[in-house]
Amino acid sequence: MSLSVEAIIERIGGPEKIAALTGVGTEAVRKWRQARTIPPKHWPVVARAAGISLDELQPESTPSFPESPNRKPNMSEQRASSATDVPEGATAALVLADGTVFWGIGFGAAPTDEAIGEICFSTGMTGYQETLTDPSFAGQIITFTFPHIGNVGTNSEDDEALRVAARGLVVKQDLTEPANWRSTESLDAWLKERNVPGICGVDTRALTLRIRDGGPQTAVLVPVSNGQIDLDAAKAKAVAWPGLEGMDLAKTVTCDKPYTWSEGVWNWPSGTKPLPAKRRKVVAVDYGAKRNILRCLTTAGCDVTVVPATTSAEEILALKPEGVFLSNGPGDPAATAPYAVPAIRGVLDAGIPVFGICLGHQLLAQALGAKTYKLAQGHRGANQPVKDIETGKVEITSQNHGFAVDEKSLPNDVKVTHISLFDKSNEGIASTTLPAFSVQYHPEASPGPSDSFYLFERFVALIDKHGKAA
Repeated sequence: MSLSVEAIIERIGGPEKIAALTGVGTEAVRKWRQARTIPPKHWPVVARAAGISLDELQPESTPSFPESPNRKPNMSEQRASSATDVPEGATAALVLADGTVFWGIGFGAAPTDEAIGEICFSTGMTGYQETLTDPSFAGQIITFTFPHIGNVGTNSEDDEALRVAARGLVVKQDLTEPANWRSTESLDAWLKERNVPGICGVDTRALTLRIRDGGPQTAVLVPVSNGQIDLDAAKAKAVAWPGLEGMDLAKTVTCDKPYTWSEGVWNWPSGTKPLPAKRRKVVAVDYGAKRNILRCLTTAGCDVTVVPATTSAEEILALKPEGVFLSNGPGDPAATAPYAVPAIRGVLDAGIPVFGICLGHQLLAQALGAKTYKLAQGHRGANQPVKDIETGKVEITSQNHGFAVDEKSLPNDVKVTHISLFDKSNEGIASTTLPAFSVQYHPEASPGPSDSFYLFERFVALIDKHGKAA
C-alpha cells in the first residue's frame, strides 16, 4: 500500500466522509486504521475518492510475531513467490489459495499433505477442545480469534467425538501452559497424539479480516523442510482442492453401527445430573453428533438410540421411536440429501415428531421442500445472537455452519421461527402441519451458553403431546 490507511482517510476528508462514501460506520473505519488495511470490497469507491489506483490499496505487511527473544519481527503476510523466502525462525506456513502466505511456528503434529481444508474462524473464547472434536468442523482448518489458547489444557471428558475432525488450527500466541484443575494433558501433546497440526505466531486478525471480507477459501498448512517451503506447490494444492460445496462429509464422521446412550449432562463436581424417571424412546440420526447433544436429550427425558447417517426410514421406524432427532454435521446438505432426505421424509409421513439442529435443520428443510445455499460468511463460535420470532427473546448461541436454509424457498406450511441478528439468515423453522421443528445452531452448549436447552424440553413436550393425540 503506497499510502497508509491513515493518509487515505485524511486525503478523502476524515473518518465521517469515508464512512459515508463506503456505507459503513465510523467504528468500522477505526478498525481499518487498527488493522492497517481497507476491505477489498470498498477499494473501488476508496480509490476513486482518493485519486489512487487499486494496486495502491494492496495491504501493507504487518508483523505476525510479537517482538521477543524467541521471535523475529520480520515474519509477515506475503504473496507466494518461491521456495526459499523463509523468514528467520519460521518453521511452518499457512498458504491460501489466493497466494497469501502466513508464516509461523508449527506445533502439535507435523503438517502433511492432508493438512488442507477450508480456512474458517471461530470467535469462541473458551472450549477449544470441544471445538476441535466437533465433527461439524470436518474438512476445515480453524482460526481461533481468541489469542490465548491452551490455558485450560485438555482432558478425556471434554472430547465431543472419538476423533478430531478438524484438519488443523491457527492461533496468534504460543500455546498457553494449562492452569486448570481438570487438565490432564497439554494441548500440544493432545494434538500430537491425534496427528493434528497447528501453527502459532500468525496475525489472526489479518487472516480473519481476509476470510470475512473475501469469503471462505482453501488453505494448506505446510512445514519448513531444510529451510525451504515450495510455496508454488502448496498454492497449487490449495487451488486444486474442490472445497466443501458439493461435498458429503456426514458419511466420514457418522458412527459405524447403532448404539445406545444413557449419560446425562455434566454437573461438576458431582459428575452428571440425575435423569428423569419418565423416558421417551428417541432415535438420533448421527450426521456428526456431538456427545453433549446426546447428554442433553437424555437429561431432557429421552431413551436414546444413535444410528448411522445412512439409516433408512424403514430401519428407523423398525425401532419404534416416539421421536426422531437429526444431529449436527459437516459438509454440504445438498450432497447429503440424496440418502438423508428420503429417510427423513419417511419418518415425517409416519407422523413421528422430528427435531433437527445444524445440518439436521438443513436436511429437515429440504425434506419439507426447501433449498439450502452456501453462506458468504459462515457462523462459528459460542457468541452468536439469535432472535426467537414468536417470543421476541434473543438467545446467545453456539454455532458452526457454512450453509443455510433459503427462506424464500420454504413452502407455505413451514414457518420461520428464528433469525440471526448478525446477517438475518434463517436460524429456525417449524412445520404448521407436521410435528417437526429445527434450529440452525447448537443448543447443547459445549462449548457455549445454555440459553437454548429449552429446545430439548420442547421436543419432549412435542413427543408427549403427539402421544396423547394418537
